[in-house]
Parts: sequence; structure tokens; C-alpha cells
Amino acid sequence: MADVRRAVRDSIGGRTQRGDLLLVGLSGGPDSAALAAAAAFELPRAGLRVGAIVVDHGLQEGSDRVAGAAAELARRLGLDPVVVERVQVVGPGGPEAAARTARHTAFDAVLDRTGAAYVLLAHTLDDQAETVLLGLARGSGPDSLSGMDQVSGRRLRPLLGIRRAATHAYCADAGIDAWLDPQNDDPAFRRVRVRHEVLPILEDALGPGVAEALARTADQLREDAEALDHLALEWAEEISEHAEAGIALPVAALAGQPLALLHRVIRIAVRSEFDVTLTRIQTLAVARLITDWHGQGGVDLPGARVERSDGRLVFSANA
Repeated sequence: MADVRRAVRDSIGGRTQRGDLLLVGLSGGPDSAALAAAAAFELPRAGLRVGAIVVDHGLQEGSDRVAGAAAELARRLGLDPVVVERVQVVGPGGPEAAARTARHTAFDAVLDRTGAAYVLLAHTLDDQAETVLLGLARGSGPDSLSGMDQVSGRRLRPLLGIRRAATHAYCADAGIDAWLDPQNDDPAFRRVRVRHEVLPILEDALGPGVAEALARTADQLREDAEALDHLALEWAEEISEHAEAGIALPVAALAGQPLALLHRVIRIAVRSEFDVTLTRIQTLAVARLITDWHGQGGVDLPGARVERSDGRLVFSANA
């Protein structure tokens, strides 16, 4: 209990002012229940108000009862306000991605409505390790391997250094009857297979501490990625030129640069101008207009086209 409470206390240091309202994203499971209990203990002592948001995804029979039980737990802990939001899970990327998008949209709406400074999310060190392994399997590059950050906009993740076993122990010690989501044991989900099959195999083969090592790797990669992104953004702002229906980058400035910076500048140019996030394959196709130039045609991207013309890479909107 002391470890979880300390993690909550440390996460708000320097980020809040007395009287601020913070909301716990509460599902009713052991991780979020432990977070809610620790927040209820720690935040008022720091002069902060603490409430809860319960998102009912409507994906399982009886989800309204589970949401109601989570809301009741929040009230017993003294959290106020307690907001229950029912969402529709639709959209691309499969049910997990769609549920996450719906949940985050609900968080943002309730933060705006209540004036809360942050929503506290109960992702643990185990969740971080799983995220890194899933990103490694997808070949998603440093962004995915960097895992989750403790602070992402108005989202705080105080428990990223806490093992899942600690949140379960917190609930047991505090007499909290947490809800156990059956989907967390459903092998149809890749994350569940990583949790119950892949990580235990790695621990058996390599010894204990694999989850902690993956989390440390995420921290180191995030630091490196943030530094490179900052350098790339400054460089892109310095060399970019306005072009008809888009933006242009001088080839001479790009040629011979480290690939890590070159690829980032390409992604930044497309994201800032066309609000499109490039895959690595798309990024490499654009980079070849510089690194492997032999007069080839341009590259079509979602919503944009890139061509090399008069010593410039010209990014323009598709007609």
C-alpha cells in the first residue's frame, strides 16, 4: 500500500496547484481500484480534489452493472464527482483500439466538462512491458518501443513503476473486492497471450526481472526519441519552404544527414502539413527520393504526394 500511495504522491509533484480536481479512470479492476484508493488517501492531503470517471464500453453483458459497482466503490472511497460515461465502441483498428479511442474521447469530454486538470490511469509496469513486447513484434520502431509515458497531455500514469501484483495486494489488504474482467484472461487478445504465455516463458528462460528490463528499455528509448524529435523539429522549421498546396524541403540540406533525423523530418513534414502519420515503409519510400535518387517518379501517400523537383522535395495535397 505504501508503494502505490508513494507512486501517486510522486506523480503529482510540480504538476498541480492546490484546489485542482483530478479524476481517476476507474474500471473497477484491481489496478484502477488500488489507484483510486491511493488517490483518495493521498490527494486531499496535498490540497487536491479527487473524483472518478467510469467508462461503460457496453461490450459485455452486464457492463452497466460493473460500471455501477465501480461508481459505488468510488463514492465509498470519498471520490467526488463520480461520472459514468457510456460509449459506443466503433471504428478502425479492431475492438481493442476502438475501445481505447472511445475511452480517451470520453476522458477528454469529462475533463472539459468538469474542469479537471488530469485523469489518472492505472497502467502498471507489467502493462508497460507488454506494450514494449507488442511493439517489438509489430516492428513499430522507437515510438512503440518507448511504451507509455507517465505524462501524456492531461493523462497521468502514476503506476508505471508498480508491478501488477502490488495493486492486487493493495486491494486485498484494503478489503476492496475488485472486479476481474474476463477479457483479461481471453487468449483471443494478443495482449493476454503476451501476459499469460510470452512473458512467463521469457522469465523462465532468462530469469526474473524481464518485465523491469523491458520497462527500463522503454524509458531509455523514450528519452532518446524525445531528443531526436526535438532536434528534427527545430531543423524542419529552419529548412522548410512554402510550396503551392503544401511544403518543400531542400534536398541539399537533407542529403548526407543521419537517417534517424532524415526520417523524422519527413514524418514531421507530412504530419504537420497533412495530419497524416507515416508508416516506416512510407517514410523509407520518400527517403529514397534523396538516398537512392535516379530520376524516379514521386511517392503517393495518404492525402499527399511527394516529388523531387528543382532540388527540393515537394509535398503537396492530392487532388
